[in-house]
Amino acid sequence: MIQVLLLTQASCPFCVQAKELFDRLSHEYDLKVTVLDMQSPEGEALAVRSGLLFPPGVFLDGQLFSYGRPSERKLRQELQRRLSSGGG
Repeated sequence: MIQVLLLTQASCPFCVQAKELFDRLSHEYDLKVTVLDMQSPEGEALAVRSGLLFPPGVFLDGQLFSYGRPSERKLRQELQRRLSSGGG
């Protein structure tokens, strides 16, 4: 199972797109998706620590994968790579 953390912010259209994308992907891949508000103390600390410039931040198994508008193609490639190499 791949742990996915979405670091989101209110009034962020790309955050809505990211949530919808992971809703779809979770039907195809073994994912556990968690959403964290970037304005929360934990979310703010994570954003600063990881160098996140703007939301949404996509973390896969604890590592920053991307931020901003998510690319479904790149996400699918990475999920497939992790699952086929046994890294998830």
